[in-house]
Amino acid sequence: MITLGKATPQGTQRYKEKHQQNCDPNYFRNAGDLFVSSIGLGTCLGKTNEQTNTLVENAVIESVRRGVNLIDTAISYRHQEGERSVGKGIRQLLELQVASRDEIIVTSKGGILPYAKGTRRKSFYQEYVKTGKYDIKMTDLIGKRYCIHPQYIQDQLNRSLTNLGLETIDIYFIHNPERQLFSMGRDKFYARLKSSFEVLEKAADAGKISAYGIATWEGFRSSPSSNLYLNLSKIKNLAKEAAGTKQDRFHFIQLPINLAMSEALLMKNQTLDGEQLTILEACDRLNILPVASKSLSQTRFVGKISSNITKDLGENLQTDCQRALQFTRSAPSLLCALVGMKTVQHIEENLMLKTVPTLERKIFADFILTNSEWLESIKHRNLLKGILYNVKKSLGLKVS
Repeated sequence: MITLGKATPQGTQRYKEKHQQNCDPNYFRNAGDLFVSSIGLGTCLGKTNEQTNTLVENAVIESVRRGVNLIDTAISYRHQEGERSVGKGIRQLLELQVASRDEIIVTSKGGILPYAKGTRRKSFYQEYVKTGKYDIKMTDLIGKRYCIHPQYIQDQLNRSLTNLGLETIDIYFIHNPERQLFSMGRDKFYARLKSSFEVLEKAADAGKISAYGIATWEGFRSSPSSNLYLNLSKIKNLAKEAAGTKQDRFHFIQLPINLAMSEALLMKNQTLDGEQLTILEACDRLNILPVASKSLSQTRFVGKISSNITKDLGENLQTDCQRALQFTRSAPSLLCALVGMKTVQHIEENLMLKTVPTLERKIFADFILTNSEWLESIKHRNLLKGILYNVKKSLGLKVS
């Protein structure tokens, strides 16, 4: 059964009005004509089993019931079970009349193979190369798990719609496209990205999506000299070219922002009209809305935030999870901070923040200035940890 409809200005306004009395006046933010909760539900982590499926389904229901109207998933999350669980949760929401489809913003992603490790190349070959139905070749598979061939993106979008049981996905992201840069020159990469945007523009015309963007891991957190670096202004221009005479629908990006991944706030790695800007500043200039992933950095800061940092983030906050989330959602120009939540206790803990104002821009800027050395130090520790993880993985050693 397909759930018809999509998020609308009227629906999201209605949702806001139902919850506003229990929220800070600025808890809901504008995404064009839509109203979006500044905390969103992430659904990335967890085992591929029925227990996790049930937890995610219930988390969708409880989050929307308590004031979250943006739900983020991807076809690769838990080998498609992430999307299926989200779809079941949305159907239950509608059956319980907790919310209507036009009140909920659903985002998903394609570009990472959704198969279990060890089966990816074989499954990709059998489905997309051997059948002869596509112009896709094995050389279009990058790093054993990434593909943004336009026919593959079209196929993945259609599968996501089926998994979710939806007529329309509100925001569709191409997932970690910078990984294609390992095997492509930049010219070929940007040409391939434009071709994928053309597919998504047609999908928007057909009502399969409302808007699109790219969800990245390293792309917007890297220096321009990195082979993973993405230029947002160039990417936006590609979307304009893909749209032809129409207004393009490239309106969003997603990237990690948290206490350990503060590049979006500290690194001026984007150039616009000759001016060096952070990625968040560039988004503001280009009218692109950023969504933060990994807002809590998988709770690695629990018990590790010092008393002076605690005071700066707000003495009325009770837990380090709340403090870390307060940091992320206070980032200037941010639309929404995503948090993976599976239990009612965790949902309640994080959504206590809906009653708390985010840090004012000047206060947040002062926090960044005062604590820049600390933020840089934990950023580098996080980078070294990632390098060590990759080395252990390549050597076949146990990683955690």
